[in-house]
Amino acid sequence: MAKKLKNPSEMSFLDHLEDLRWHLIRATLAVVICAFVAFLAKDIVFDVLLFGPSKPDFPTYEYLCKAAKYLGMDESVCFTETPYEIQSRTMGGQFNAHVWTSILAGFIIAFPYVLWQFWKFIAPGLNPKEKQSSKGFIFSASILFFIGVLFGYYVVCPLSLNFLGNYQVSEIVKNQFDLSSYISLVRSTVIASGLIFELPILIFILVRVGLVTSNGLRKYRKISLVIIMVLSAIITPPDVVSLIIVTIPLFLLYELSIYIAKFTERKEEDTSAVAVKKDSNKNP
Repeated sequence: MAKKLKNPSEMSFLDHLEDLRWHLIRATLAVVICAFVAFLAKDIVFDVLLFGPSKPDFPTYEYLCKAAKYLGMDESVCFTETPYEIQSRTMGGQFNAHVWTSILAGFIIAFPYVLWQFWKFIAPGLNPKEKQSSKGFIFSASILFFIGVLFGYYVVCPLSLNFLGNYQVSEIVKNQFDLSSYISLVRSTVIASGLIFELPILIFILVRVGLVTSNGLRKYRKISLVIIMVLSAIITPPDVVSLIIVTIPLFLLYELSIYIAKFTERKEEDTSAVAVKKDSNKNP
């Protein structure tokens, strides 16, 4: 006989921990399965994806070079040859890189399912109104995450590699990057960009719990722009072009967050007005 599910309000603290444990197990299993697939697809993951931004024929370099020529700018952004070598200097370096890169790829691929498991854990504790207003959460959060990953991979990562790969303090010093260092740069750039693009979702949650308002976001827009520029300077090479390229989409995300906050507030006001009207009809 199937075990009857408990009402969330009747579950003890240990029951909630047990429920969380199973959601974590399912999410971890999904990441492991996707990581195993990525492990088998080594040629695609490494030669095509991971080392793609290090090749001169990467699409980003071609577009930047064409744009520089069209605008009459310095063609230093043109990436005609790889000015560095990638090497592994430890016995287990390549195997460890293979394993951890596969796990990272597994997490990115399984992100919607991981998010869904997180949602299934917290959903029983929400009231019908909160569930209704949170429809599309998984889809929206997943789309924003994947857009951020692509932005990090096709924009931030090539800019960083182009700058750091060509940078020299002296012609005597040759750039020979360790495999772990290269992967660390790509990994941190891609994941950080994916998480940064979750800003509208974070703002939506903060508005729902009453910690942030659309007026407050507008009021501190200038301060937020400075913070965004500082954040962009941290995740990009120290040149003006890269800073502008990364700052613009992040600022647009902030403006989108203001719109989302305003829309959420208006929706809550309409719902409250309907509730008050119903109460007045019941108690004339």
